[in-house]
Amino acid sequence: MEIPMTTTPESTSSLASSTPTTPTIIYSNTARFPLGQIVATPGALELLQETGFSAAALISRHVHGSWGDLCDEDRAENEFAVSRRLRILSCYRLVDAARLAATPTEKRSSLPTLWIISEADRSVTTLLRPSDY
Repeated sequence: MEIPMTTTPESTSSLASSTPTTPTIIYSNTARFPLGQIVATPGALELLQETGFSAAALISRHVHGSWGDLCDEDRAENEFAVSRRLRILSCYRLVDAARLAATPTEKRSSLPTLWIISEADRSVTTLLRPSDY
């Protein structure tokens, strides 16, 4: 018995096309900017120890453009800064996702917070508590 086969335009359009297509990048492990020397204040090291968060994981988020708990304006400023060699700031609240979501935006500064700042000349990236600034 022969099974009839039908073809829809969606299933053949990319295969039949003679024009090359550019793949959509969903995730890239390429750093968006150089970090320079990585340093941390004693307060930042203490906070990481207390909370159990990984400095390496947070630095990875920072260098890949996952800026943490920033307002839209600060996110846009970071995006602008990446290509123009300006200072880049990430802000991470060192709590689990449920606690972060349950905390109103205006009260999040009371949560354990770590900043990561890459200087404009990209010579150094610093992990610090806001009170260390």
